[in-house]
Amino acid sequence: MKPAYRRILLKLSGEAFAGRESSVDFHTTAVMAEEIAQAVRCGVSVAVVVGGGNIWRGKAHQAGGMDRSTADYMGMLATVINALALQDALERIGVPSRVQTAIQMQEIAEPYIRRRAIRHLEKGRVVIFGAGTGNPYFTTDTTAALRAVEIGGEAILKATKVDGIYSADPKLDPKATRFERLDYLEVLQRGLAIMDSTALALCMDNGMPIIVFDMNVPGNITRVVQGEPIGTIVTNAARGEADLVKQ
Repeated sequence: MKPAYRRILLKLSGEAFAGRESSVDFHTTAVMAEEIAQAVRCGVSVAVVVGGGNIWRGKAHQAGGMDRSTADYMGMLATVINALALQDALERIGVPSRVQTAIQMQEIAEPYIRRRAIRHLEKGRVVIFGAGTGNPYFTTDTTAALRAVEIGGEAILKATKVDGIYSADPKLDPKATRFERLDYLEVLQRGLAIMDSTALALCMDNGMPIIVFDMNVPGNITRVVQGEPIGTIVTNAARGEADLVKQ
């Protein structure tokens, strides 16, 4: 089956790497790698942006008086640990990958170079972006939006623990309803915290669809890239049906 997308950027939170007893869980990371591998086998170019919240929570330390920039840089280093863990899991199942970081650390990863990243994707390698944008005060959501635009991605797949975007927290409000499609401005106006406002604005300005889906369901990444109506899609309303995952 021909995929609906030729190139996607997968956004993984740091929590996606955590297990019950470990901040970077071997089994959990291996499962994620296999899910990514399935999409690659469908002929899709896959780039990944990882968070670092399973290792470092900068906001908690900022509340205690830590300098914001220092806390953010430490968070960037945490994302590199997750990126290396994912690379190792992918390589163990035969999927070639590269880690590129926005902060140079040449002994363990490549520096982020846009043209090199695109070349890796063209060769069928998974590219994992670590260290955020390399700048404090920017989230990994913003990194995902920026890298997706830079590499010519066709959609951002945001992996979460729920099956889309809801009107309220479905765990707290039994009347919460799931949206199938939203406009960027509507997300902002409703205060739906799927991405920060900087990331949403960047996606809106560049017409980059965001698909929010449940990562815990096996095969969901492949279903999304094949065009199945999984989760919630956020697009420009003016772009109409063309952005609806080519449904």
